[in-house]
Amino acid sequence: MNIGEAARETGLSAKMVRYYESIGLIQPALRTESGYRVYRSEDIHTLRFIRRARGLGFSVEETAGLLALWRDKTRASADVKSFALKHLADLEGKIAELEGMCRTLRHLASHCHGDGRPDCPILDDMASVSAVGKAAPAKLAPTR
Repeated sequence: MNIGEAARETGLSAKMVRYYESIGLIQPALRTESGYRVYRSEDIHTLRFIRRARGLGFSVEETAGLLALWRDKTRASADVKSFALKHLADLEGKIAELEGMCRTLRHLASHCHGDGRPDCPILDDMASVSAVGKAAPAKLAPTR
């Protein structure tokens, strides 16, 4: 099948398929005499694997590692589980960080009058960030 058909079959764009080929995540496609890419069922299966891994938040580099584990029929499932659990811990850390950002923004927004006055605790808080990137405690005016 050609690249457009491969893209439709895998849910990837043709551009992503070409990108994955250009960085070596997938093997270069076979070519017709006129230079068109031809994808085999094995290629489609690999592209679906990549799409699923990327959909679970694995980076391109991590996806390459997963592909290597998938292709290694002698690998231990413990290696795969360890890989997945590390990624899970990374995701949980990001979730905690995002939840912290939400709490902070919710707190700041609740202390902003949201009226015609120019003073704004949200902007004051952002302006109080030190050079090392740590936010200073917000000095909030009582809400009325």
